[in-house]
Amino acid sequence: MRRELGHGIGLRTAHYRALTEAVKSARPTGLDWLEAISENYLAPGGAPRATLRSLREHFPIALHGVSLSIGSTDPLDPRYLAELAELTHELEPALVTDHLCWTSVGGHHTHDLLPLPFTDEALAHVAERVERVQERLGRPIALENVSSYLRYRHATMSEWEFLAALTRRTSCLVLLDLNNVFVSAHNHGFDPETYVRALPSDAVAQYHLAGHTRHDALLLDTHDGPVCDEVWSLYAEAVRLHGARPTIVEWDEQVPELADVVAESARAAHVAARASARPSRVAGADG
Repeated sequence: MRRELGHGIGLRTAHYRALTEAVKSARPTGLDWLEAISENYLAPGGAPRATLRSLREHFPIALHGVSLSIGSTDPLDPRYLAELAELTHELEPALVTDHLCWTSVGGHHTHDLLPLPFTDEALAHVAERVERVQERLGRPIALENVSSYLRYRHATMSEWEFLAALTRRTSCLVLLDLNNVFVSAHNHGFDPETYVRALPSDAVAQYHLAGHTRHDALLLDTHDGPVCDEVWSLYAEAVRLHGARPTIVEWDEQVPELADVVAESARAAHVAARASARPSRVAGADG
């Protein structure tokens, strides 16, 4: 587990030029690493892949997928896995991650990250697929908790219980998105710290931070603004509980100048440093 990676941002096309110019001129970027959306770089030729290869010479890179559809009943896509394996071999990324969700059914792609029914049957189904993906890639993957806006009536466990059980069965890791925890907690009425406390510390590989939007009674995971105070507090508690982990700030809509996103990453580093110096409020917690 690459705990020493530090703090970075999600790589977005709006920042290609600024990042490329900074590294060419040896100017400090204020970033320790970058996270790239896997699907944007699967094609072996073209400018995006060339840009990513170039940046890989200066930064550790994580690959973050959005279409593995690990929870779907559709077969795993062999072409997608082959392309992801090739990209992984070429870049040797620090982490390979995707989402605990489903995005396709009956061969049709929803282009959304949809929540799973948290049942024993679903757990067995997802665990078998995770093991196949990890065998294909030759490494453990990390799965991210998604924001959700509905729950299944026949669920027999919470999302955090499901995720913890999945890590025990498969040795996969957790990409803990604190904004998604906060959004789902608001939408479904649970305590976000309960979620964070329940995860096994040795499985938490990475943190995500992002902004969200309120829409009537719901919070929506929009990644279109800075991290809110409540999510900063939840991040600090996660660090106190589980320890410092590689942290990425995501900003996908209304993307500002690179300096503004880097400032959010710098704030994350400051919050993590302060939290690491203070014990958790939970007695006996790891980290």
